Amino acid sequence: MKFPLGFYSFGKNIGIKDTSLDFAVIYSENRCKAAAVFTRNNFPGAPIYVGRDHIKDGYLQAIVINSKNSNVATGEQGIQNSYAICTELGKSLGIPARDILPSSTGVIGVPLPIEKILNACSTAKRDLKLGNLEEVAEAIMTTDTRKKISYRTMTNQTSEGVMFGIAKGAGMIEPNMATMLSYILCDYIPESGDLQGILKRVVDVTYNCVTIDSDTSTSDTVVLMCSGVLGTIPDEVFESHLKEIATDLSKMIARDGEGASKLIELTVSNGRDDIQVTKIGKSILNSPLVKTAIYGGDPNWGRFVMAIGKVFDEPIPYDSLEIQLGGIAVKGADNDTKSKLAEYLKSNEEIHISVSLNTGSFQKTFWSCDFTEGYIQENAYYTT
Repeated sequence: MKFPLGFYSFGKNIGIKDTSLDFAVIYSENRCKAAAVFTRNNFPGAPIYVGRDHIKDGYLQAIVINSKNSNVATGEQGIQNSYAICTELGKSLGIPARDILPSSTGVIGVPLPIEKILNACSTAKRDLKLGNLEEVAEAIMTTDTRKKISYRTMTNQTSEGVMFGIAKGAGMIEPNMATMLSYILCDYIPESGDLQGILKRVVDVTYNCVTIDSDTSTSDTVVLMCSGVLGTIPDEVFESHLKEIATDLSKMIARDGEGASKLIELTVSNGRDDIQVTKIGKSILNSPLVKTAIYGGDPNWGRFVMAIGKVFDEPIPYDSLEIQLGGIAVKGADNDTKSKLAEYLKSNEEIHISVSLNTGSFQKTFWSCDFTEGYIQENAYYTT
């Protein structure tokens, strides 16, 4: 595993909920040019307010994350706690508090065990290890069943660098502007320096195309930090690698959906524009009837027609609509075709759906997962 130069990190347990890793810090030797996108939920977590404030100048040098207890719906005290965390960590690292972005994930509405977190911040400098980002990927997990990591090597004329991404997320996921928690680090800077524009474009076709349960989290955050220690790299090279990493992480999040047994990839093509394609794509993947049919291997293709048709402000001509599962056309399927569809759904852990609207030329791909009994069990007893 390769890491970008000059980044240090750690994950550790500080006793927030249990004995698993629940606190992490990422630190760069150099002040980084940075960009971030955040949730559009109307009740964002306290760290979102602080993160928006600290990223305004386009620079960061550290990220601090706690899991197992989200600093959300905690009022003014929660915001003050987030500022205090950045202040204490800044003292330990010897950097300004404004160059630190906080994140928090876990149960909503429970005050942070702030003394435990402040104590961990005060000793953070001694816990840092070069690279070590896989430990952070573990420490930010909540209901995730696996770490989510993706990286690429990048080369300019004189050196080889690394872009490294981690993420967490398994439930309360239909991003709108960002997604869950994800942090991407690089030792290059794109030639234009337009990190915010590049990140926004990539997020819109990756993280924002994931849905597990249609619920937009209060804490969604994506952060991009570039130290530039290896200089610049062409924008198109930088953006291409960023998109690959974000796509990897998006698919990992969808595959790890709470209780999921199947990854679903849906491509909606020949649409009028992004608005039409996104509305219909999300309608299909957010339908409990579609998601349970895929779980059970039920070739009930009428559910796909229903999910497209219920987008009442985007009427699609039925005669020209095309729907395929695993390359098998489903409209008007006879018994033999239904048997093939059932076999495809039951025997594959990745389900590929294609829908052609034939209203234009726009195309977009989305990711989700099936609904199983496990999703109900996970979320019915989450806090108990």
